Amino acid sequence: MNLIQEKVEQAIGILQEKDVDLWLTFVRETSAGGDPIVPIIYGADLTWQSALLLTSSGESIAIVGRLEVEAAKRVGAYQTVIGYDEGIKSILVETLANLNPRKIAINYSLADVQADGLSYGMYQILLSILEDTPHVDKLLPAEEIITALRGRKTRGEIERIQAAIRSTEEIYQNVFDNVKPGMSEVEISRYMQDQVKRAGLELAWDAKHCPIVNAGPGSALGHVGPSDAKLQKGQLLHLDFGIKQAGYCSDIQRMIYYLGDGEEMPPDEVQRGFDTVTGAIKAGVDAMKPGVAGKEIDAIVRNIILEAGYPEFKHATGHQIGREVHDGGALLGPEWERYGESPNWQLEAGQVYTIEPSLIVEGFGNIGVEEDVLVTENGCEYLHEPQTELVIR
Repeated sequence: MNLIQEKVEQAIGILQEKDVDLWLTFVRETSAGGDPIVPIIYGADLTWQSALLLTSSGESIAIVGRLEVEAAKRVGAYQTVIGYDEGIKSILVETLANLNPRKIAINYSLADVQADGLSYGMYQILLSILEDTPHVDKLLPAEEIITALRGRKTRGEIERIQAAIRSTEEIYQNVFDNVKPGMSEVEISRYMQDQVKRAGLELAWDAKHCPIVNAGPGSALGHVGPSDAKLQKGQLLHLDFGIKQAGYCSDIQRMIYYLGDGEEMPPDEVQRGFDTVTGAIKAGVDAMKPGVAGKEIDAIVRNIILEAGYPEFKHATGHQIGREVHDGGALLGPEWERYGESPNWQLEAGQVYTIEPSLIVEGFGNIGVEEDVLVTENGCEYLHEPQTELVIR
């Protein structure tokens, strides 16, 4: 069974669990920026108006343009593939009449961008198709279905994430061995990107700021590209980096301290900052388990940073990763307006999260460590060796 087949089968089980008769994904011209769920349940682009239907009774139906019928069959996940030439309306209405669902989930969400793939234009087209049918009053958001499907990673998905993590760790080790004071942030970024290219891999996010490189105390923080500022002795180097391998992402942050002249170990304030961040990560991971809300984990981690006397970091403690580096669903975050309901959603077994608190050590730079972890049936486990000691060079 390939990964698409695995996820379609999983989706049918989720429909049964959520008591939803039918899930309809309605798209067109996906190469222009389509629904984020299509790579997971179909795995290729769709051109004409297309409908992917999955039912709680186990049926899987793809209605696609005639020129894509054979491609849809080769996906191997859809029992029935129906082609059309002039328009999808009559076939879609007839198919829905035969299925006669009580509820039809469609892809929109107020809280989760990965579950909000139905464009406003396609929504209007769908309403016009259904206007003279009883189905128009059966529509509801597929948010719960999509967040569960994206979040609950199968064994095959976890293996791909772990492979991406291993490749990321290899690149980091090369950084530890070869990056030296005198190199600029731009040079460090190019060094890492060159290794990704040589390995035939992809960056996990926009090349303009993957990796994020912060050399010393004057570096701009956040989702911003590297500068010409040069790494100096007696400074921290913070790196935020991930790759995409076989369609799945890693996202890891690492810290290095470059000893100043006459130093044999990092200054106390640097070591204290690092220990505070890694201690907060451990406390968060220890508390993660199914049924706990993301905001509860965020509060544990955030309070450790605050109680140590550092200012509050103004970002979430962690997010899910998978097909995308920000994979939607439940968030390890505070109840801030910008996060909507996602911090209130509960952790589930199979979800993969980053956990990434941060703080500033004045005069030395940013400290941010980020680990990738898997929620299990009974708790949480690291998908790689966490950074528990500051790399010293």
